Amino acid sequence: MPAILLFWSRVERNKESVAGTVSTTMGKDYYKALGIQSGANEDEIKKAYRKMALKYHPDKNKDPNAEDKFKEIAEAYDVLSDPKKRAVYDQYGEEGLKTGGGSTGNTGSTFHYTFHGDPHATFASFFGGSNPFDIFFTSGRSRVFNGLDHDDMDVDEDSDDPFSAFGRFGFNGLSGVHRRHPEPIHMRRKVQDPPVVHELKVSLEEIYHGATKRMKITRRRLNPDGRSVRAEDKILNIVIKRGWKEGTKITFPKEGDATPDNIPADIVFILKDKPHTHFRRDGTNIIYAAMISLKEALCGCTVNIPTVDGRVIPLPCNDIIKPGTVKRLRGEGLPFPKVPTQRGDLIVEFKVRFPDRIAPQTRQILKQHLPCS
Repeated sequence: MPAILLFWSRVERNKESVAGTVSTTMGKDYYKALGIQSGANEDEIKKAYRKMALKYHPDKNKDPNAEDKFKEIAEAYDVLSDPKKRAVYDQYGEEGLKTGGGSTGNTGSTFHYTFHGDPHATFASFFGGSNPFDIFFTSGRSRVFNGLDHDDMDVDEDSDDPFSAFGRFGFNGLSGVHRRHPEPIHMRRKVQDPPVVHELKVSLEEIYHGATKRMKITRRRLNPDGRSVRAEDKILNIVIKRGWKEGTKITFPKEGDATPDNIPADIVFILKDKPHTHFRRDGTNIIYAAMISLKEALCGCTVNIPTVDGRVIPLPCNDIIKPGTVKRLRGEGLPFPKVPTQRGDLIVEFKVRFPDRIAPQTRQILKQHLPCS
């Protein structure tokens, strides 16, 4: 029989079998793989995939053929959960689906389907990217739940709930008359990792003017399959606003390492003032220690006071300056965080430098002229 007539004959036979079960001449029977009838609705398909995928997942099922069965189930769900693919499959079977037996519409183009080949990606997508078995055990860390190894726990094939076997164990691992319904897998809440805290040192000049620092971090990110991770670099732009106080926290939410089982940690930077050559900080005020001689303290002088923005302010001192004397230059400090146009003060603390020794004649003159009290 010519090839074109053979193909037409197959098409006619397939059309006659649409209303019934899928013909075995159509290759793989996706309905059989999921254990459902050809007329199953969307909810029944999802329910069947959930049950079969959990049953044959290689992390749970140690049968040598489990991996192949797991892949077959994923491919069946990939086809039957998509109305377009399912329609082509119902009419033309697996061969027509994969070799172009179905037309996509008025355009005359032919529909070709190829399974992506990764059943774990289908599984991760269905269950929201998490491993549902982690509710009961964690592979590679601890495989015991309520004193029972998970290999000893079988899925009840007669139940619509694959987790029914787990629900029968109470706090002491004993079977009870009342059963708790487990939370749906996709509703299980992940726990966020603790914040990752870094100290960020900034100069007074950066606090005065404002600044932007760029910090490169390397973190783990989830791949599309929801299971494996990759290393990824990212530049965080840290905007430091004028007047920010030491201890200010800058948070980048969920920029930490990601795994299938966690919510990434926040990355937190805490401002720390760098030591300064001339100043020390007191809130929005800055303090400058001015060293003068005993002669300048007694006889008067003009002291040049540097400012945080690079200027120099001459400060006349006509009165006697005692050690610890303080003078205040208003508005020459750091900006207020909430009102940057207003500034704190520059506080000048005087320190008097005494001579190590004086000549006897000078000592005698001082005795004559300095008051006793």
